[in-house]
Amino acid sequence: MTTLDQRPRSHAAPRSQPAWAAAVGMLGELLIIAGVVLGLYVVWQLFYTDIEANNTQQEVVESLDWVAPIQSEEGDGVTVIPDNLKFSPDTAPVMDEPAFATTFATMHVPRWGSDYVKPISEGVTRADVLDTLGIGHYPGTGMPGALGNFAISAHRTTYGKPFNKIADLQEGDALVIETEEAWYVYRVTEWEIVQPSQVEVIAPVPGKPGAAPDNHYITLTTCHPMFSAAERWVTHGTLEYWAPHDAGLPAEILGEAS
Repeated sequence: MTTLDQRPRSHAAPRSQPAWAAAVGMLGELLIIAGVVLGLYVVWQLFYTDIEANNTQQEVVESLDWVAPIQSEEGDGVTVIPDNLKFSPDTAPVMDEPAFATTFATMHVPRWGSDYVKPISEGVTRADVLDTLGIGHYPGTGMPGALGNFAISAHRTTYGKPFNKIADLQEGDALVIETEEAWYVYRVTEWEIVQPSQVEVIAPVPGKPGAAPDNHYITLTTCHPMFSAAERWVTHGTLEYWAPHDAGLPAEILGEAS
C-alpha cells in the first residue's frame, strides 16, 4: 500500500495565469500604494503643515521686539489702558502700506483664547504669506485704523489655520490689532458666506464697491466650508477705539472687558 507522501508525483506543467488576472493583481497593488501615498499626504497636510507653520508664526511674533508681553517678567501683572487714553477712530494713526511679505502687526482674538497671537503680513499669496506667515493683508485695502476697510485673510485649516474658529465669533466680540505704534480694538458686527468671485466684501465700504468710505472697517476672509474652497466665510467689524502702544494693554485681551 502506498502512503500519501509516497505516491507518484505528477510532472504536468503548471497552468499559466491568464493575462487579465495578472493585470488585475498589478492594479490592486498600485491602488494599495496609491492609498498609502494619499494617506501620508493627508497626514502631512493636516498635521505637519500645522506644526511647521505654527512654529514659523511663533518665531515671527517673537522676533518683533515691540510686541507687548501679556504678563510682566516680574509677575506684577500689566497696566490696562485707562479710559482717558482710548481715542476716537477718527484720530487713529495709519501707517503706510509696507513692502510685500513684511510683518507689520499682530492680531489678538479673545474669543479664540488668551494665548491667540498671530502675525499679520503684507500680501495674500499662499507660498509667501498664507502658508508660512499666517494672516495676510489684501494689498490696496486700508491699513489698521484707516477710514475704509482693513481686509485680511488666512487659512481655516492647515498651515497653522489662524482663522480655524472664525465661525465661533459673535457680534460684539473684540478683534484687537497691535502695531508698533498703537492698539486698534475692533468689534464684530456681522458675518456672511459668499462666492469667491464676490470681491466687493473687501471694498472700502464692504459690499458696496465704489462707495466712499464712511467708517473704519475690518474684514476677515477664509475658506468655507471646512476643508473646501468652494465658498468664502467673511466676518466684518468696525473700529471702537485706538490707544497708543505704550499706554498699556487693552482690557479686552486680558479678559477684563466684553
